[in-house]
Amino acid sequence: MPKLIALDHLVLTVDDIPATCAFYRDALGMEVLSFVVADGSYRTALCFGAQKINLHPAAGPFGPMAARPTPGSADLCFLTDTPLQQWQAQFKALGVAIVDGPAPRTGAAGPILSLYIRTLTAT
Repeated sequence: MPKLIALDHLVLTVDDIPATCAFYRDALGMEVLSFVVADGSYRTALCFGAQKINLHPAAGPFGPMAARPTPGSADLCFLTDTPLQQWQAQFKALGVAIVDGPAPRTGAAGPILSLYIRTLTAT
């Protein structure tokens, strides 16, 4: 059987690309990237490390797309080597509510301690 080796990117469908970029840049330190695709149109992505999250506007997602692209439907888990207390302070300073945590969970490589937040534009 063929074998996968990595995740190249994932797509988030969002209501407001600039607000989403501001949140991920300011709260999580991601880089905002504008890039040109094969058809000559521009797209927006969030980058960190070797990872990329492409953003699609809910009002007109780019094809191909999910069967039912819905803003706010994704649940993403990011890993960090920064103590969670520093993240808690960062989120508090930015007015980002912690929905849950620190909470023990099981990640892809085993036990992790998680904080759950939502973007400032999510309800």
